[in-house]
Amino acid sequence: MKITPQCVVGLTWTLTDTLGEELDKLDEPVEFLLGGNDLLASIEEALLDHADGDMLDLHLEPENAFGDYDENLVFLELRSIFPAELEEGMTFDGAALPPGATSQVPLEHVYTVTEIYPEHVVLDGNHPLGGIAIRLALKVESVREATEAEIKKGSLGTGFFRLEMSSPGSDLLH
Repeated sequence: MKITPQCVVGLTWTLTDTLGEELDKLDEPVEFLLGGNDLLASIEEALLDHADGDMLDLHLEPENAFGDYDENLVFLELRSIFPAELEEGMTFDGAALPPGATSQVPLEHVYTVTEIYPEHVVLDGNHPLGGIAIRLALKVESVREATEAEIKKGSLGTGFFRLEMSSPGSDLLH
């Protein structure tokens, strides 16, 4: 079966930066709904008309991947409003930031703690791969028709390549 919009595709991949440094690898297939909210549009477009067993090597510039880096999404917040067990790499939904956070922080982003100082915390609302061109070696492991329920839901819940969702097996893409 060829990949069409509104089908389910099982994928494995190796994700690297343009220098060849491995950023993520998935050896066990994960299913994604094409035409839903699971994949970036650039990846969906590249997958169309491929079939089970096909391999694709994609080079995605930031604007077709996780976006350009926006320095306006970096905020300095008071350390005292965060839990004592705060660690670099922790993430906070903008809508669930602790009381006392700056009112200029857009609520629709997920923020990563990038630095912790005695009095302040640096929150970055950019995707961890924002501003980075990536290479993606994909293998199509399976293709099947999506069910009506999957299409209605718009996702299989494995939104690895969506900015607002977490990855199925990596902390890198939160």
